[in-house]
Amino acid sequence: MRQCGMTTTLFSARTMRTASGIKGDAILVEDGRVVALGNRHHLSGGVNVVDFPGAVLLPGLRDAHLHPVAYAAALRGATLAAAGDFNDVARHIRDTAATTSPAAPVIGMRLNEETLTERRLPDRAVLDAAVSDRTVLVHRYCGHVAIANTAALAAAGIDAASPDPHGGLIDRDGEGNPTGVLRETAIELVSEGLGGGNQVSPDEFLSGLNRLAGLGLTSIGAILRSGAGAWASLGNEVDIAVAAADRIPINVGVYVIEDDPEVVAITRNRIHDAGGRMRWLGIKRFGDGSFGGHTAAMHEPFTDRDTIGTLRIGDIDRRVAEASLAQSGSVAIHAIGDHACSAVIDLYTDLIADGADPRRLRIEHASVLTRNDIQRLGELGIVAAVQPPFMASESAWLVNRIGEERLQRTYPFADMEAAGTVLAGSSDCPVEPPDPWAGMALARDRSGLPKGQALSPERALAMYTTGGAIALDETEPLTAGSPADFIVVDRDPVAASPDELRATEVLATYVDGVELEVDRSQPFWQD
Repeated sequence: MRQCGMTTTLFSARTMRTASGIKGDAILVEDGRVVALGNRHHLSGGVNVVDFPGAVLLPGLRDAHLHPVAYAAALRGATLAAAGDFNDVARHIRDTAATTSPAAPVIGMRLNEETLTERRLPDRAVLDAAVSDRTVLVHRYCGHVAIANTAALAAAGIDAASPDPHGGLIDRDGEGNPTGVLRETAIELVSEGLGGGNQVSPDEFLSGLNRLAGLGLTSIGAILRSGAGAWASLGNEVDIAVAAADRIPINVGVYVIEDDPEVVAITRNRIHDAGGRMRWLGIKRFGDGSFGGHTAAMHEPFTDRDTIGTLRIGDIDRRVAEASLAQSGSVAIHAIGDHACSAVIDLYTDLIADGADPRRLRIEHASVLTRNDIQRLGELGIVAAVQPPFMASESAWLVNRIGEERLQRTYPFADMEAAGTVLAGSSDCPVEPPDPWAGMALARDRSGLPKGQALSPERALAMYTTGGAIALDETEPLTAGSPADFIVVDRDPVAASPDELRATEVLATYVDGVELEVDRSQPFWQD
């Protein structure tokens, strides 16, 4: 471990780059903060020098939207992403049941029906054939759809007479009986009663953060739930993070999924008092669902299913948002479909008119937007936390789901930037792997989606550095007085091609001028 401690240290390499260009070949650090950037020959007099010959110094990377507790759970073992058909799904469920306590529910993760031979979601009969004497809940990889077996439905009291919850849908067969497929808030009807046995420990949480540091991430926007919710079986996520706070290696800015405006201040104080590198940043809400689950709220129906999705935004979102702003916090609202994006922008327009700082208003995903809303986002100054990795997972089927016209304004990064919107790069991990290098590459090559919305290499780097810092309420990276959060890599991300960028090796990660002892084993889950 190389450490500058209470000394002055010069870190030098072949070159040093920020999103705004090459700044020399060295960073001068004192007491954990940046003193100056420039040429080593001008900065090195009388100080300790740490040299990385042939390497490149960069600002530490930011992932503005990540679920660290669910990520830790995904690292435990194989997921369903590689399942080829319903038989594979059933086999995975049986194997999972055999390796977990008989008292615990059986949880499956990262199911994607688009890669199954059947090209549809399995129903409860498929899960029952695998395990019928224990509760089973399988989550689609987007996190907005799940499938419960008969035992899990019965434990939750769900039958043909059960109404759909607000903001959710219970799929039913021709006779009105639940199929087991649950969408949006309907998942919570089952998940909140599953009981224990799958909780993520503080040590598992920290292990996940160490893997993120190994990828070059020095700051994340951590989405945590203080209550139950769709991932209730993993435990109270705020409790887990608070228990680990004094050992957290990287900067963790927390957005709490909160449903009660009266609890916002209480949760804020809990996180603030925990100390360490964890900070409360604000609250997270949901405006709709996902493309994959047909629950993204659209102005017009999906092209492959006669539905306009699920619009979840309502008066409670305004009240929780106002409670966060009153605590000097931010508001982050999930919106994927163009209707949901319009509704969130409408709400933010009203909040700005009431005095809210637009930099404290984030729209999460902003996946498909009307042309007018692209302009409105830029004019209002709202921050967009976007996910280039979504394109890799969706490119094979997205046009069939939303049609060619809407595809042209889906993940419209270039148009959003041209309109003045700050873009913060992220993965929504474990929806996607938390690899920021793949994210930057996808922002440039777009995995087969319309090339006109591609970003330049410099702007792709900005998404994960300066844009991420704005979204996480941090100072501009690698500027005089900023925390000495930087990384050492084997190549220049701007000069590298997208494919070369994907192969980037992180040689060292520094936070506050201290090199972290990172974990580079299994940075992703097994698919």
